[in-house]
Amino acid sequence: MRCFGRLVAFLFTGMALGAFAAGACADERVDTTYGRLDGDLGVDCGAGAIFGPSGPRGTLDVRLRYMDTAGVFSSYEDAIVATGSDPRRVLTAGFEIRPLFLARWLVGRELGVPRLDLFLDSFGLELATFFEQPSGGPFSSAPGLQASLGLEVPFLARASGLWIAFHGGARWSDASLEGQPVAAPRDRALFLSVTLAYHQIFAAHIADLRDTAPQ
Repeated sequence: MRCFGRLVAFLFTGMALGAFAAGACADERVDTTYGRLDGDLGVDCGAGAIFGPSGPRGTLDVRLRYMDTAGVFSSYEDAIVATGSDPRRVLTAGFEIRPLFLARWLVGRELGVPRLDLFLDSFGLELATFFEQPSGGPFSSAPGLQASLGLEVPFLARASGLWIAFHGGARWSDASLEGQPVAAPRDRALFLSVTLAYHQIFAAHIADLRDTAPQ
């Protein structure tokens, strides 16, 4: 955990220094969408690890976002090696909303510092269901509930590219939601996932804000 803390501190220090350097040379003509309106559909694919009360698991994460504001996501977790992680595997599907980007951009509240704006606007609220496979057993037939938050740190000064994503929250199994006694840590657990993700913006023509913007 100490090494992980140093990594997080290093990333945020680097982002702050990059923001200061970018701010020193920013002018009023900077495009504060940073490519987020070059298309209306964002695709995000990530891989990393998720940490819970009984050991880490590898995770794959795929997200689709409309106007970088709302979308759906799905993830798969697997204790690839025998780490004693319980549950052994987890499948998750849910919705997310990022309330800050359009709310800030439409009223001119973006700071004009690309990495800092992208980081702040990445704040997301997530709600999902999940199916888990305990060690030595099959996948559960009834879903549990997941509520979580997300924040992402961009490597580049634009939306498309590599990011480091942090998603953390709580999970409740079907049994705990029904008020049954908590039989295992996985029935009511906190988690944190860390993934290296690639974002790409596509023009799916669901909406074209650039076409209607005044010239």
